Amino acid sequence: MRLVKKIKSMQNLSNTYKRKGRTIGFVPTMGYLHQGHLSLARQADRDTDVVVMSIYVNPLQFGPREDFKRYPRDLKRDMRLAARVGVDIIFAPEDKEMYPQGHSTFVNVEKLSEGLCGKSRPGHFKGVTTVIAKLFNIVHPDIAYFGQKDAQQARVIEKMVEDLNMNTKIKMMPIIRESDGLAMSSRNIYLTKEERKDALSLYRALKIAEAMLKEGKSNQREIIARMKKSIANKPSYRIDYIGIVDAKTLQPKRRLEGKVLIALAVWFGKTRLIDNIVVNIKKPACPGRSYSGQARETSNQ
Repeated sequence: MRLVKKIKSMQNLSNTYKRKGRTIGFVPTMGYLHQGHLSLARQADRDTDVVVMSIYVNPLQFGPREDFKRYPRDLKRDMRLAARVGVDIIFAPEDKEMYPQGHSTFVNVEKLSEGLCGKSRPGHFKGVTTVIAKLFNIVHPDIAYFGQKDAQQARVIEKMVEDLNMNTKIKMMPIIRESDGLAMSSRNIYLTKEERKDALSLYRALKIAEAMLKEGKSNQREIIARMKKSIANKPSYRIDYIGIVDAKTLQPKRRLEGKVLIALAVWFGKTRLIDNIVVNIKKPACPGRSYSGQARETSNQ
């Protein structure tokens, strides 16, 4: 496995692979890898000839009071893990390489980036799309891999690729969870033992919503109220949002049918965790009939 830190070197490598007719799979990460990241790399190794993984904690997607400085970093550890799952190249640039003095160009996807996480983290997705656009121009991937846990991010990136006619396919992979249901995240290491236990309430809340849909419930306020009630209720825990939206447009749905994204973000102490589930609600067979038994979870969008 090769470590590359310079943009020009990475571009030259990618161009060489392209001239030889080799396909490139790309896994963009901020490092401190877990099994979710590694599952993306394994899929890229199955699909493509060369696997490139970026490890870069992007300052543009962090707000002024967020955890940029303390975000976990361990490049040597990440390289060991990545080598085991078929990664050929680690691209790990420094900030001055990605954003040299005078950098003033940004990419922003409107509408899709405004709700859910975008509402409480203004500017976050502008930072995400800017860095991903730059990385795509550096790596020239045939396929880029993203996890369902960051469903809004993946949808925003899909829209950017579509609107800007980028020659990269976006492949979204299922959420990888711990054995007890907690979605894997680099930020899980921040949690105390008690917070880690209480964080299981996120997935429980999502499963409650799924069950209510299967029972034919369609009142969104009732569903969200039940979800809120199930989440650990302590002074140090705070619900950022719970949203039920169309899985493609990320807009609120008046009628709960088709693919629905149920997403939430909750602060446990100083740690903000996100999770989601996609439910496919089929239309009733006859007008006026309930949705009873017509919902099922899907692992991909």
